[in-house]
Amino acid sequence: MLTFGIEEEYFITDLHSRQMVGEPSAAVLAACREAIGAGFSFEMFQGQIEAASPVFTSSAEAADYFSTVRGNLAQSLAEFGLGVVCAGSHPLADWRGQRPTDQAHFRQLFDDIQYVARRSVLCGLHVHVQVPQALDRIAVMNQVSPWLPLLLLLSCSSPFWDGAPSGFMSYRQAACDEWPRMGVPEHFSDWAEYLRYLALLQRIGAIKADGNGWWGIRPAARYPTLELRMTDACPRLTDALALATLFRVMVTHACAMQRPGARFNTEASWLLKENRWQAKRYGTAGTFALDDTGTLGSAEQWLQYARQTFAATAEAIGEPLLFDTLDALLQRGNSATEQLRWHAQAQASGAEALGSLRQVVDLLLAQTRGDH
Repeated sequence: MLTFGIEEEYFITDLHSRQMVGEPSAAVLAACREAIGAGFSFEMFQGQIEAASPVFTSSAEAADYFSTVRGNLAQSLAEFGLGVVCAGSHPLADWRGQRPTDQAHFRQLFDDIQYVARRSVLCGLHVHVQVPQALDRIAVMNQVSPWLPLLLLLSCSSPFWDGAPSGFMSYRQAACDEWPRMGVPEHFSDWAEYLRYLALLQRIGAIKADGNGWWGIRPAARYPTLELRMTDACPRLTDALALATLFRVMVTHACAMQRPGARFNTEASWLLKENRWQAKRYGTAGTFALDDTGTLGSAEQWLQYARQTFAATAEAIGEPLLFDTLDALLQRGNSATEQLRWHAQAQASGAEALGSLRQVVDLLLAQTRGDH
């Protein structure tokens, strides 16, 4: 059984104005640290925090940990009139009013990336899954990579940007494309080629000695894991856990193959990029290439194909209901679909522009707490 870990990011939010907090007080940040415990860390902006889990062996452990973290945050911050939103973007966040976190790593990041970094007020769901030491992590990554847009379309939760609908279901992924070495990774044939790539970029000063890309999937630098980074943060904890489990199933399946990644060629990487575009732009309403021949289908058809491919592995690791959970998610709609539906209903009921967005924030606050 492969071990795994999860990282969630949250926006600290004012319960009265529903705005993201630009400069939380030291007392607020101390309360966040106490609520999360050892897994607490600061993020790029002062109004953003992260919870990084311990190592898990089961989804039940992950559910217990993050339900506790989210509950503790809601309870502790309520005393300050605050809450947290777990979503790819905050509907009312004004990036111009956010204050960078004053740590050396982040200072260097903002100096290097400039306004692209300043505008990146975004939260993701990151999942680490162990890869046995004997296996080539690039080969495993190549086997899993074509499925990344399916994970993305299920997670989309960033339809709003700068106080308005963005036209994207994952504006977060659109914003990521402004960064270097984000999105879809380069096409590496094996671990040796990946190391040559890192050595070249280190030699020209593009990355530090211990650095690598920020791609949507990557071999982690500090852990013997493959890290999923493409997915938006999920307001519903059940969605986050289902996506983490799906990624874990995909990695487990790849690790059991005789030659993982053998069919991931140039054409497959082209289709991956096009599928990612469909996922970030249209979410569950996209049209996707379902295989390396370019057969087109819907999100529902793609998820059914995933069920056929991975159901036995899900059963083997003790997750027999995974695809029923994902089917229910798809039928209900991802978070972006829910947010846009909620926004439209608020407007139809006579709410003005700000009021309708506040209602969306209320939805996200409730879902993050587990109340909706």
